Amino acid sequence: MPPVNRAASRRAPTNENDENSATATTRLTRSKSAAFSGEEIVSKKPLQSKKSGVNNQPLRKRAALGDVSNVTKGDAVDGKKTTGKSGLVSKSAQPTGVQKLSRTNSARPALGSKEANKKTDVKRSGSGAIQSQKRKSASTSSSTLKEETPAEDEQPSRKKIHLEVKEKVKIEIAEEDILEAKVEDAKSLKKLFPAGVDDLDKEDHDDPLMVSDYVVEIFDYLRELELKSLPNADYMEHQEDLEWKMRGILVDWLIEVHTRFHLLPETLFLTVNIIDRFLSSKVVQLDRLQLVGVTAMFIASKYEEVLSPHVANFRRVADDGFSEQEILNAERYVLTALDYDLSYPNPMNFLRRISKADNYDIQTRTISKYLMEISLLDHRFMNYLPSHVAATAMYLGRMLLDRGEWDATLTHYSGYDEDEIEPVFRLMVDYLARPVSHEAFFKKYASKKFLKASILCRQWAKRHAADLGIDASAPLDLIA
Repeated sequence: MPPVNRAASRRAPTNENDENSATATTRLTRSKSAAFSGEEIVSKKPLQSKKSGVNNQPLRKRAALGDVSNVTKGDAVDGKKTTGKSGLVSKSAQPTGVQKLSRTNSARPALGSKEANKKTDVKRSGSGAIQSQKRKSASTSSSTLKEETPAEDEQPSRKKIHLEVKEKVKIEIAEEDILEAKVEDAKSLKKLFPAGVDDLDKEDHDDPLMVSDYVVEIFDYLRELELKSLPNADYMEHQEDLEWKMRGILVDWLIEVHTRFHLLPETLFLTVNIIDRFLSSKVVQLDRLQLVGVTAMFIASKYEEVLSPHVANFRRVADDGFSEQEILNAERYVLTALDYDLSYPNPMNFLRRISKADNYDIQTRTISKYLMEISLLDHRFMNYLPSHVAATAMYLGRMLLDRGEWDATLTHYSGYDEDEIEPVFRLMVDYLARPVSHEAFFKKYASKKFLKASILCRQWAKRHAADLGIDASAPLDLIA
């Protein structure tokens, strides 16, 4: 046996990472291991780097690459458990019975042929390609999960059928409720519209400004409200310095101011209502009556108008009889006496409703406005509701112009039949048949703008007063 040269063996390079060393090392690379046809090469001593020398992890063949690797940590080599320096079994080597699914231990091979990869690729552009790839990866992982999950976790088919039946039953119940609602609506329409009355609001269903769905409820509310806003018809009994004639003069002057400022008709009706309600609760001296009228119109213009006149304009209209501070102080006093309640359904609201049944005849409507304002000047109309006055004005206006009879449609939309209109009708004819006592009011409606309504109505009343049994020559101590 030849002697061993120990010096040569000492000088031999031991660095396993030295690729230029003359002597061959026992380290196996992946490329070299793949060259062998299944022969297993086992070195005398496992070669490891300095960092991995301490970690004694089990090794396992990987089927895809055919070499040894330490990717899977749960198996032992040759059926033996690996231990560290302390002799204890590492936690990674202990079998837990639960295997985490990953790409390394899945049944799908890591590397496939080019043809298999081409089949999975779909040519798409944009974000759709990325989403398709994500869906495919998710579908492959979900397929492995479906193989391992038991069939008990899946939803049974009987439960699905039960849910579908429930949904069908709900749909059928909803359809039945809709049919019942339609039947109830039809019944309610028959109650609302008796025989011979047409539904005039159905034409306005497409117009949101006409609020045809709520118009009936709105006017029902206004009819309840007009009962609460009525003044005391006998308040002049506790007024020591005032008379009904003075009130008529004040309202006639306010009509002139209203015309000069070009205010809305609603402003004038609310002004007179504020005056009457205030005088019903407070005693006013004669020298303060004009201040009450100016203040009432100042409040009403703030409530109804878009741009109300300035307080200085009302001071000038009153011929500087009151200062601006006095008007503002009177405003607070009047509002406090009324409890800040200005919700008054004036006759103009009801006249517009009745005019719908009259096919919006402009001539009848203009004359009806003149007849309604008579109720502001004559205190005898204070016993009647604004809706009653509006219905009577339309009734008399149609009679003057020969527009036909007061049919069922007009009765329904006005709320009053001919018998109920009769007492207010006689009061209007009586006022028209008498001599003119309010000049500003007469001149206002004697113009062409208002179709000379005051002249036309007075001529008609003088001709027909005797036929109606009205004696216009009798003294009227309530107005004089």
